[in-house]
Amino acid sequence: MVSLRLRKLLLPITTATLILTSACSNTNTESPDENKAQFQNPVFEPVFADPSIIKAKDGSFYAYGTEDDWGDGKGSKYIPILKSTNLKDWKHVADAFSDKDRPTWKQGGLWAPDIQYYNDTYYLYYSLSTWGDYDPGIGVATSDSPEGPFQDHGQVIRSSEIGVENSIDPFFMVDNGVPYLFWGSFHGIYGVELTADGKKPKGEPFHVAGNAYEAPYIIKRNNYYYFFGSLGSCCEGEDSTYRVTVARSESIKGPFLDKKGVDILASEGTPVLSKGKRFVGPGHNAIISDNKGKDWILYHAIDKKKPKLDNGATRRPLMIDPLVWEDGWPMVEGLVPGEEKQTRPNMDKK
Repeated sequence: MVSLRLRKLLLPITTATLILTSACSNTNTESPDENKAQFQNPVFEPVFADPSIIKAKDGSFYAYGTEDDWGDGKGSKYIPILKSTNLKDWKHVADAFSDKDRPTWKQGGLWAPDIQYYNDTYYLYYSLSTWGDYDPGIGVATSDSPEGPFQDHGQVIRSSEIGVENSIDPFFMVDNGVPYLFWGSFHGIYGVELTADGKKPKGEPFHVAGNAYEAPYIIKRNNYYYFFGSLGSCCEGEDSTYRVTVARSESIKGPFLDKKGVDILASEGTPVLSKGKRFVGPGHNAIISDNKGKDWILYHAIDKKKPKLDNGATRRPLMIDPLVWEDGWPMVEGLVPGEEKQTRPNMDKK
C-alpha cells in the first residue's frame, strides 16, 4: 500500500493544460498607496510544497520546496528556491539543480528539502523517491551561496540500509556541536547522529515519534526541544486532512511529550494548526524568526476555492502565520490558517 506521503509527488503540468500569469512571483500585489505593513495568505502561488527556510548571510530569506512543474513552459523545477526580504513578498530566483546535474544515485523525484547553514556552507538535504518506492533515501548537496548552484554529494541514508521504511522528509539540526538528522513518514520518526561533515550516519537510529507523523521539524526554546510533525492526508484536494501538532522534550533524543504528558510514540501531539473555513490541509512546516525575534510558521495549504491544478494534482501554495506562545506551548491563533490581512513580519533592525 502506498503511504500517504508518497502521494506528494505531483504529476507534470504543461502549458497546454495550465496557464499561469503569476507562477514565479507573489500574487499579492499592492499599489504604492496600500498598506505595506500588511500581507494576506497565500504568499506564493500556484505551488510551493514542503517548504524549508533560512535567513542567509546576505540578510535575505530563502525558501526551498518540493520538485514541481509550474506550467510556465520551463519544465520541472528541481527544488525551486524563493527569495524574500520581508517574508511576505517572494520571488523565484533559482533551482537547486538543473536537469543535467540533478541527483541520479537512484531514480526518483526531489521532495521535501531541508536547508541549513553548517561548516560555513549551505547544506541542502533532500528526499529522493519514486512513486510507491520501497527503498527511498535522503541525500545532501552543498553550496557557498543560498541560490546555488548546489553540488550533490549523494546518499546519506537509504531505507534498506538504515532499517526505516519510507525514509524521506529530512531535518538537520546541530545540538551541542553534534550534527543530527531526523526523518520519517508514517512509519515512525527517527533521528541519528551524523559524521562531522554531515554526510553519513554515525551510530544507531533512535525513535522519537510514532507512525502518525511525517515531516519532522525541531526548534529549541529555553530548556525544551519542540518537535513539530504533520499528520493526516496531504494531497486529497479539499478533502485533505493534513495538520500540524507539537510535543516537547528536555533532550533532543526525547521522550517528546504532548501537553498532557503523553509520549508522541503513542500520542498525536498537541494541536498547532488545522483546517479553517477557506484553507484546509495545512502542514509540512518550517519556522523562522523575524528581526524582532517573533516566530513565524511557513507551510503549504489548500485553498478550497482552488483545490487542484488542471491536471488533477492538489494545489498547495505557500502560507505564513505568526506563532503564538502560551504557557510554553506554540500554536497559530485560532489553530487555523490566517485568511484576512495581517501585520507583516518585523524587518526593522533590532
